[in-house]
Amino acid sequence: MGNGVSKHVYALIMAGGIGKQLWPVSRRKIPKQFLDLFDEGTMIARTVQRISGTVNEDNIIIITNEAGRRQIAASLGKFSPENIIVEPSSRNTAPCIALATAHIKKRDPDAVTIVLPADHLVLDDQAFINIVEAGIEIASAKKGLVTIGIKPDRPETDYGYIQVDEQLSIPLAFTAGCDFLLFRVKAFAEKPDVTTAVEFIESRDFYWNSGVFIWHIDAISREFERSMPDLYKDLLTIYETLGTEKEQKVIEDVYSWIHPISIDYGIMEKADPVFVLTGEFGWTDLGSWDEVVKVAGRRSLIAEELPDDRLVQIDCENVFVRKPVGKVVCTIGIRDVIIIETDDALLICNKGESQRVGEAVDILRRDELDEYL
Repeated sequence: MGNGVSKHVYALIMAGGIGKQLWPVSRRKIPKQFLDLFDEGTMIARTVQRISGTVNEDNIIIITNEAGRRQIAASLGKFSPENIIVEPSSRNTAPCIALATAHIKKRDPDAVTIVLPADHLVLDDQAFINIVEAGIEIASAKKGLVTIGIKPDRPETDYGYIQVDEQLSIPLAFTAGCDFLLFRVKAFAEKPDVTTAVEFIESRDFYWNSGVFIWHIDAISREFERSMPDLYKDLLTIYETLGTEKEQKVIEDVYSWIHPISIDYGIMEKADPVFVLTGEFGWTDLGSWDEVVKVAGRRSLIAEELPDDRLVQIDCENVFVRKPVGKVVCTIGIRDVIIIETDDALLICNKGESQRVGEAVDILRRDELDEYL
């Protein structure tokens, strides 16, 4: 694709999650995708900026909830309200993508869509764009579904995995010097336990599932019709009413009865053909404070963390502290600890245990302590 930007390429940015694993900083009112964790702009703003060189500004679509719609103006400034799709409620990624597919197909029946989470971090934007542009050409030519896999460097239990089959050639002129490979997908795997994750790594044919997808609108519509026929019928109903006075009511009605299901489970595991491009571009989903700490260790200090005169550490090792402005924190004789403090909450956990923060959030929700969520 190079310097040219196709008018038929769309980016769909999913921004409806709450990012509960980054509590107490990530909240319902300001979820993870609207946080500026590294003093470089919010996660969603970085996502929009990253993809804007490949996709026309008018073709960047954000799907979110009502609270997210209100946050977009603060994060992105001038972003067209016509390019914001609001879900009435959260139903996981398959219904989210089905709704967005109806909107995009209404605009352009020959569209190729790049589906992106709003809250993932990419350290090498150019390498990411190279692999996405290759995916666009493959999705256009082969009319299959394309996903992007990340070469794993550890047996991670918080990521889904993709098992690859035969390696395929990439007959694309611009790929010279680009470090990525193309495979047919053999299987998708849910988040494994430690033993299984180790087996995945040792087999060398498993990659992390980045949650980035690329497909022609006809290909994803075909797969919805084949694998999720009920949802496909709902998609057609929504499609017919878009732009009419019935649109809002029909969408709300559909969302009142559809069941939550992920795009991986509902579509990708059953689709054919599915291709995966594998590459390295410094990707992480920032799914826990441990991940944030690792990235912060390689970059500048995390936003809001103050100089050492406000942080006193005595006989401490490998301790990470994030605290509000104007507050002194003292730590004594502790090792391998993460401390995250906000004005109304305090999180203290061992490094390597932050993936359990979601359990604490669930307890707060169960105990109806909604003011802290």
